[in-house]
Amino acid sequence: MFSIRKICGHIQVYDARGNFLFSADSEREAREELRNYAEFAA
Repeated sequence: MFSIRKICGHIQVYDARGNFLFSADSEREAREELRNYAEFAA
């Protein structure tokens, strides 16, 4: 489980424990990165 938050005009992604994972310029970019992240972690 992940959370996507908009902070100061950009997107930050956190894991279920609230740890910062990465930032992105848009929610779309964040979701694409999450797909890559999930594939890499599997």
